[in-house]
Order: sequence, then structure tokens, then C-alpha cells
Amino acid sequence: MILPINIYSDDVLRRKARPLKGVDAEIVELVESMFESMRNASGIGLAAPQVGHSLRLLVLDVSCVSKYEDEKPMVVINPHILAVRGSSEMEEGCLSVPGVQGDVVRPSFIMLKYRDEHFEERIGEFSGMVARVIQHEIDHLDGTLFVDRLEKRDRRKIQKELSALASGVVNAAYPVVVREVVPTSKTS
Repeated sequence: MILPINIYSDDVLRRKARPLKGVDAEIVELVESMFESMRNASGIGLAAPQVGHSLRLLVLDVSCVSKYEDEKPMVVINPHILAVRGSSEMEEGCLSVPGVQGDVVRPSFIMLKYRDEHFEERIGEFSGMVARVIQHEIDHLDGTLFVDRLEKRDRRKIQKELSALASGVVNAAYPVVVREVVPTSKTS
């Protein structure tokens, strides 16, 4: 089932997500819906808070990216970065911040402890695009958006777009959750 994506100013995107204690039928269904929703929106990663679930769960599939065609889709539960190395800058975007891109510096290599879709504990080493997507999605689990990582001057360049998103003006080619903006009344 395609789920709507929560947008920039939604509170669920700013909360620290809670850990999963296991995988049941409901979580399996959520994972399937997350993959379907991500692919429908032409994304390569999606965190549970982006679809309204404050859980430490993310999915990714970078196989549509050149040089990553052989990468298998991943389910990552309760991730914890054990080590980082290197640094790289790359333009990022986000399904929760449609129409906005910016250059973000992140470690180029990570060692990650996590649980897979069967809730089996794993430790993996990731680099390149996979490392970047995992880190971007872990940020979502911690209540951080990629725009929070932009240099101040770059953030100022996109402020107009962010303000529009915050006020409910969203142009996305996929279903989104737009919270009704209630104007504040001024009393004199």
C-alpha cells in the first residue's frame, strides 16, 4: 500500500524515533508499504517517521543508481553507527522536503550495527552511496533533516522553499501529508 509522505514541518519528523522490540506481521506490512511508497516517489531511502511511524526503521534500495545496480534492497532496524571514516560532499534531496536540494558533507565510510528484516543482529561496513543513504535515513530517526546540515549561506538560499513547505505549499508527484496551517489571530 502506498503511504503518504510526511512533509518538512510535520512534528513526527522532528522526534527521536523509538526502537523496535521485534518484527511482527504489522511491521512486515509496514516495511512492504515503505518500499512501495519509496519506489512510487522515485526515492532510494525512506525512514518510518517519513510515513508517520516514529520507529527506528528504514528501508533503502540504491539499485536504480548507476554503479549500484547489484546492491540488494535493505531493511535496517535499530541502527547504531559504530565507526566512521573519510568525508565526502554530495548534493542530497529528500522525499519529505520536495523540490529542495543541497550539498551535505558526511563520512564516506561507516560501520553499522543493526537488525535486518528478520530481526537478526548484523554488523556491516558501507561506503559510497549506500553509506550516505543510511546516514541520511538515520538522521530521520533522530529528528534531523538534511537541510539542518547545510551551511548557513546555503540554508538561506532555500529558505523561501522551506517557508512555502511549512505553510502547506507542496508540489510533489507522490501522495503527501499536508498539515492544515491555522493562522494565528492577533488581538489588539
